[in-house]
Amino acid sequence: MTRLGIVGGTFDPIHYGHLFIGEEARQRFALDKVLFVPNGQPPHKTGVPVTPALHRLEMVRLATENHPQFSCSAMEIERGGLSYTVETLYQLKRELPEVQLFYITGIDAVADILTWKRHEEVIELAQFIAATRPGFESGLLETRLPADYRKRIHLVETTGLGISSTDLRRRFRAGEATRFLLPEAVRDYIETTGLYRG
Repeated sequence: MTRLGIVGGTFDPIHYGHLFIGEEARQRFALDKVLFVPNGQPPHKTGVPVTPALHRLEMVRLATENHPQFSCSAMEIERGGLSYTVETLYQLKRELPEVQLFYITGIDAVADILTWKRHEEVIELAQFIAATRPGFESGLLETRLPADYRKRIHLVETTGLGISSTDLRRRFRAGEATRFLLPEAVRDYIETTGLYRG
């Protein structure tokens, strides 16, 4: 059975931290492919300015195009409205019924899964690969999630790259160094289009 990793996010912009988590999960869990899915409208960022979806999609495409096991999908953007993980997982199950799904995200997001829309269905549709930081408090999930959820969550400690999209946007606005924090093709796209200029 094909094993598909899914990395969802705003990707505003995508950077090496996102890509490294996808690659770490791919190698550690023998994933055949990793699909990066930019949110159309993230439900946790309503009222917060987000770069138009087509720019974010193009940056993800540029970031993943040269990796043979990485690809990107516009499914959440094309669906319109708020982007909920449960709807994305159901769509993938319909389109790829023989594929085993692994949702790749950070430990903080997984710890809050009980706040996700239809979380009971989400945890049944996919296993989770949760990236942790060095020094992560392992008891966090035990105190926040029931045992039947925890058995579907696999922890992977990743190198803390310390890159954030928020900081990258600030750096582009301020004209500070951004090289080696994100793929050069993405950096060139941002410079050419003028995204994040103040």
